[in-house]
Amino acid sequence: MTQVAPGARRRAAIAADAAIDKKAEDVVVLEVGPVLGIAEFFVLASAGNVRQVRTVVEAVEAALVAADASTPRSVEGLGDASWVLMDYGDVVVHVFLTETREFYDLDRLWADVPRTEVEPPTAAQAPSAT
Repeated sequence: MTQVAPGARRRAAIAADAAIDKKAEDVVVLEVGPVLGIAEFFVLASAGNVRQVRTVVEAVEAALVAADASTPRSVEGLGDASWVLMDYGDVVVHVFLTETREFYDLDRLWADVPRTEVEPPTAAQAPSAT
């Protein structure tokens, strides 16, 4: 079994948290490295409309730049924004319209890899507004 670079795991977590912050749904981190070889993690997130897809993409990009100056090698699909793929090398972020994610069903395709569901913070965990 290969060792996952801590930076890749951290980038995946930052991307997932940024998606959650923008109200993305069904956010999961898939550890695809052992079976894929071209990336360590996929981050999958769903959004209810095109505007939200773009907002999530912008938030992920901003969070990764702020964290460690990571910029995507490429971004695909931003034109129609039904499925945007952001390639960070060791982490690939997929932001889908809900119906597009259901249609392509990457969750089923990658069902055999380790999976971490990312949940929004509960009211008790959320930072208080002061």
